[in-house]
Amino acid sequence: MKLYSLSVLYKGYAKAVLLKAAYDVSSFSFFQRSSVQEFMASTSQLIVECSLKGSKASTKEQGYLCHVYMTNDSLAGVVIADSEYSSWVAFTLLEKVLDEFSKQVDRIDWPVGSPGTSQYAGLDGHLGRYQNPREAHPMTKVQAELDETKIILQNTTESLLERGGKLDDLVSKSEALGIQFKAFYKTARKQNSCCAIM
Repeated sequence: MKLYSLSVLYKGYAKAVLLKAAYDVSSFSFFQRSSVQEFMASTSQLIVECSLKGSKASTKEQGYLCHVYMTNDSLAGVVIADSEYSSWVAFTLLEKVLDEFSKQVDRIDWPVGSPGTSQYAGLDGHLGRYQNPREAHPMTKVQAELDETKIILQNTTESLLERGGKLDDLVSKSEALGIQFKAFYKTARKQNSCCAIM
C-alpha cells in the first residue's frame, strides 16, 4: 500500500485552485519525479473540477486510485494512492485534513490561495503517518486483526474437514476390521471346539 499525494484545493467558478499539496514520489526514478508530481497536481485539479459539492468519489487513473472529498463550501481534498490502499482510510484522512485546514486557514484566503501562501503545514505529517494505514488509524488495525483471525479460522475449518474425512476412513476400516475379527473369532471357536481341554 502506498500513498503518493495528498492535496487540498478550492473549487472556484472557473477552475480548481491548488492550496496545499504533499507528495511522496521517492518510489519513482529521480528523472521522473517532477513529471509525476505535475501529473498528480493536474489530475487532482481535474478531478475536483468534475466533482460536486458535498460528495465523495474514487476514480482510477493510469493504475492509481484517486479519492476526492469535497465539502459543501467548495473545499476539496484529493488522495492519490495505489490500488491496494483502503478507500475508507483515504476518506477518513481527507475528512481530518479538510477539518484541520478549514480551522487554520481563513475562508477568505481559499479562492486566491496558493501552495506558497497557505499557512497549513500538516500535509507532510499526515502523508508520512498514513503510509501505513494500520498504524495510522486504529480501526484498520482492528480490521487487519479480524482478517488474520478469519484466515486462521478458515484454515482450522479446512483441517477439521480433512480430519473428518480421515475419521470416516478410519471408521470404515474399523468396521471392516470388526467384520474380519468376527470371522476370525468364529473360525477360532470352531477350531477350539474340536479339541477338548481336560
